This record gives sequence, structure tokens and C-alpha cells, in this order.
Amino acid sequence: MFETFELYTLQQYWWIIISLLASLLVFLMFVQGGQTLIYQLGKTETERSLIINTLGRKWELTFTTLVTFGGAFFASFPLFYSTSFGGAYWVWMAILFAFVIQAISYEYRTKPANFLGRKTYEVFLFLNGLLGTILIGTAVGTFFNGANFSVDKMNLTNIYDSAISRWETPFHGLEAVLNIHNVALGLSVFFLARVLGILYIVNSVNEENILVRARRQMWNNAVPFLVFFLYFVIYLLLKQGFAVNPETGEIFMEKYKYLHNLLQMPVVLILFLAGVAGVLYGISSFLFCRSRKAIWFGGAGTVLAVFSLLLIAGLNSTAYYPSLHNLQHSLTIRNSSSSHYTLTAMSYVSLFVPVVIAYIYVAWKSINNKPIEKSDLDDDSSHIY
Repeated sequence: MFETFELYTLQQYWWIIISLLASLLVFLMFVQGGQTLIYQLGKTETERSLIINTLGRKWELTFTTLVTFGGAFFASFPLFYSTSFGGAYWVWMAILFAFVIQAISYEYRTKPANFLGRKTYEVFLFLNGLLGTILIGTAVGTFFNGANFSVDKMNLTNIYDSAISRWETPFHGLEAVLNIHNVALGLSVFFLARVLGILYIVNSVNEENILVRARRQMWNNAVPFLVFFLYFVIYLLLKQGFAVNPETGEIFMEKYKYLHNLLQMPVVLILFLAGVAGVLYGISSFLFCRSRKAIWFGGAGTVLAVFSLLLIAGLNSTAYYPSLHNLQHSLTIRNSSSSHYTLTAMSYVSLFVPVVIAYIYVAWKSINNKPIEKSDLDDDSSHIY
């Protein structure tokens, strides 16, 4: 089946897969958001343990999705992987460090020989939530604002220095924080993760005191999320974008490029508006109706909104990783993908994605078949984080 597809069709297909994995990752970062609220929502040791243990049931899903996303990106668009991961390595190393300390914290927080104390690992969890969300959001911001790299495939002929991609600043990706638009997206992801973390915690923890504090914290996080998100979206739709001439491959600046992408791909526009509506409904249904099921509306809305934003970053003849050093070195889905053979083989593997999603759903339901309570912390048959 996939053998009959043209290369460009496979490239579009895999950009859609990558965008879907990234949107699922952003949703699952409610774990990171919840970790930054341990002390705001939990005022006693028992309450904090309830929060950590309900988040601990899901942290591996976030980590697994991150690894899957990275692996799929590497296999389908290897030039991006070598350019960004090989050049902006300080940013990606910081993200990796944040997720390493998360795994360590859940594993050793309650171990009898924990000489660092529980609070140390709780601080690690906070750092993971803070750095993991802001840095990933800021890194994704470069998809729309560009990064300082160069690409020269002719370097393959140089036996002494055959690196195709080079980073053109000594900061290797950290300079992305100097762009307010990148930071706005990073902060949007951070506050969105906190919003989703609140919705997940009230859905999965049976403790009235936590529920009362969660409502107050929702106001404190929903408002800044909306401010940063609206700034990012409005600026994005009004700015010049990095367009590609499909005939020649030339990169050029186009006014209102991302707005044009939404209008020229009406299905994506509908998905984006539905996603925003879902997030807003999830927030409002919890604030005004105290719904404990709002995580499903907020989560589905997050997936649709992020999915749509990433689609307009790479589809419709758009450079998804613009080069600020040399515009013509920008990466597109055409010039950075794997071969037709590789994409075809991977496409058959991608048919198992629905199975994986179904597994996540079944695992979610079996683990969260009832809200966690204080008595569960004393249950010797369950793993306590």
C-alpha cells in the first residue's frame, strides 16, 4: 500500500504522525504541571503523598511518549535530529537532565535508605516540572521563529570535517530564550501543564482539602496561560512566516504565512478552534461547575490545539525549522526527510499506533479505576512513591 505513495505524500504523512505524538506529549505533561503544585495543593505530608502517588501512576507514560517522539523524529526527519539535537545540545541536555531527576525521584523518594530526604526529591520533581515544560515549549518556538544553524550537505565529501550541520553561536540553543515569542510559548506550555495537572489531580484524588485549594490555583494558572497563549497565537498569525516555493525549494518570507496556512487548510482551522474551545470548556467547567471530569475536555482540547499548530508549522509549503543564519539552509519536510524506502517501511510500523493508544487508554482506566485515598498509602500491595 505505502509503496505506491509518492515521497512527498509520505513526508506529509510522517509530519502528521510527529505532530500527533508531540500533541500527546504536551497533554501528558500534566504530570510535570502537577509536580510544580505539590506544595500549593498539599499542605500536609499525607496530602503531598496523595498528589505524588497519583502523578506517579502516569509519569512513565510521559517519558515513554517523549522517547517515542524523539525516535520517530530521528527516523523520519534525520536532518532535523542531527541539526537540532547535535547543535542545540545544551537545551536538549537540560531537558534530558530534568527527566532523569524525575525518574530518580519517583524511584527513591520513599526508599528506606533515602539519605537525601523526601523533600529533596520533591524539589527535583518541581525542577522537572519547571524546566521540562518551559524548555520544551521554548525549543518548539524555534519552529516558528528560527534558530542559528547552517546546513551544507557537501561537507560529506570532506574527510576531515564531514558534519552536515553546524550551530553558528557558542550558546548551542540557549539563545532561544532571548526571543520573547519563544519564551511566551514556553510559559504557555508551563501554565497549561499546571492547568491540566490540577484537572487530573481533582479527578484522581479523593481529598476535599485538595479540591478546595485546586479551585484557587486554577485561577492563578488559567489566567497567565491565556495571556501568554493569546500573545503567542496573535503574534504568530500576524508575523511573517517562512514559506517554501514548491517548484524550486527556495525559502522566502511571506506576510501572514501561518494565518494563510490555517485559512488554506480549513480542516486544521476547525481542529484548532475545537481544541481551544475544549481547553476553555475544561477550565470553566471546573471553575464554575466543579466538574471532576474536566480533564477529558482540557486534555482533548490540548491535543487538538497543539496538533493544529504543528501542522501549520510544516505543511502547506512551510519551513518547519528556519535558519536565521542563512534562510536557504532552513529545513522543510522535503529536504530533511529519510528516503522513500525508509518512510515506507516506517509507515507500516505506524499502523500499530492505534494499538499503542488503545493500550494507554486501557492502562489509564485500570490504574485510575477509582480515586486515590489516604487508605491507599497504607496498602502494602500497591507501590508507593
